[in-house]
Amino acid sequence: MAARALFRKALAALLGLSLLGACEAGLRESLKPQARPGGLAPRAPAPHQPSEDSRKLAAYYTRLEQHLLAQGLLRQGGGGPDTEFDAEDLAENFEAIAFFDEHSGGRLGPGTARAASRFHPWQGPVRVAAIHGESVPRAQRRRDESALSDYLARLSRVTGRPVAQAASGRANFHVLFMGTDDSGELKDTVRRVWPGFPESRIEALADLPRDIYCLVHTNLPSARRGQERALAVIRAEHPDLMRLSCIHEEVAQGLGLSNDSPYARPSIFNDDEEFATLTTHDELLLKMLYDPRLKPGMSAAEARPIVERIARELMGETRS
Repeated sequence: MAARALFRKALAALLGLSLLGACEAGLRESLKPQARPGGLAPRAPAPHQPSEDSRKLAAYYTRLEQHLLAQGLLRQGGGGPDTEFDAEDLAENFEAIAFFDEHSGGRLGPGTARAASRFHPWQGPVRVAAIHGESVPRAQRRRDESALSDYLARLSRVTGRPVAQAASGRANFHVLFMGTDDSGELKDTVRRVWPGFPESRIEALADLPRDIYCLVHTNLPSARRGQERALAVIRAEHPDLMRLSCIHEEVAQGLGLSNDSPYARPSIFNDDEEFATLTTHDELLLKMLYDPRLKPGMSAAEARPIVERIARELMGETRS
C-alpha cells in the first residue's frame, strides 16, 4: 500500500509539472507574422474609367434630361387636372397599346393599314433579373436594384400577377444596364440568357443610335404558356431620372403593353416624354391587360366589347 501511495504522489507531481509547463508555454509571445510580399497582397479592382465616347454620351443625356425638365416634361406622379380622361379614352388607348406593334402606328386614321397583333399578356410568372455591365459603378448597381425591386412590387400589386426579382439563371425577363464600353459583354450576355436570339439583333443592340434611350424585346405574341421571355436594354450612361423612366416603360411594355400611342395621356406609352414614370392611367391599362375576361390570342375586334366594359367599370361610368 505504501508503494502505491508513493507512486500516486510521484505521478501527481509529474502531472503538476506538465500542467505548469503548459501554462507557461501558453504565455510565450507568439511569433510576429512577416509582411506579405507586395505582389501577393490582395488588391481591390480598379474602378472602371469610362472611355471618351461613354463620357460624351453621358454628358449628352445629362443635358437632354435638363432640357426636358426645363420644358415641364419627364413628369412624375399619377397625372393631374390637366390630364383628364374617360372610359372611352381608356378603352381606345388600351386597344392601340395592347393590340398593335410599337412600330405599326396604332390608332391611325380610317383606311390606314395597321399591323395588328393578337392579345399577348404573360401567362406564366414573370421572374426579372438585373444584369450590370462592368462599366456600372457598384453604388449605381445598388440604386438600380432598389428601383427595380420597388417597381416590380408595384406591378405585381396592380396586375395581381406574380412579378418579382429572381436570380439570373431562373429569370425569364432580363434587364441589362450596359453602356458603350460594355458592348462585348452585352453580346455575350444576350447569347447566354436567351439562346437562339437572332445574331443580327444582338449586333444592333450593341451599337444603338443615341436617340434610342432604351428598348425591350419579347417573344410574347408567339410564346406558349411558361415560355415567355423578355430582354430590356437600358443605357448605363443615363442620369437618374431618365434611367428610372426607362425601367418603368420597358418593363411595363415587356409585360404586354407593347405599343406607344400619341393619343395616350397621361401615359409613359407616348413618345412625347411628358411623363417619366407610370401614371394612374397606365396602372388601369395594366389592370385591363391582366383582367381574366380577356383571353390570350384574342383579336382587337373580339376583345373590343369586353375592353369597353372593363374600362367603364374601372372609371366608374355606366351607360345612360
